[in-house]
Amino acid sequence: MLDPLLLAQLLYFRLERDWVQFHDPRNLSAALAIEAAELQEIFLWAKDAELTSRVETRKIAIEQELADIAIVFSYLCSDLKIDINDAVRKKLEINRLKYPIEKARGSSKKYDEF
Repeated sequence: MLDPLLLAQLLYFRLERDWVQFHDPRNLSAALAIEAAELQEIFLWAKDAELTSRVETRKIAIEQELADIAIVFSYLCSDLKIDINDAVRKKLEINRLKYPIEKARGSSKKYDEF
């Protein structure tokens, strides 16, 4: 989903630092989970009423964590030769079947609970 030029810059950044050796699928998937946890940490212990304020006061930190997630995600997709746009299209079709509008609209139930 990243702009191809930006992806090329990311891949070159990694190559210049000789980090490809550390970026196997296991470590990249772990890094993705860790970066997502760092995003969650920003909201940890905040009450619902505090969420809007937390977003406003921590906007830069949120952007940086989302960027870290996007970077690791992009490395993983690139290394595994996954066209994420195609993968999302396919998954959307699967989800349309699992979550038909007449059953899923306004519901937070999982598909196997309908």
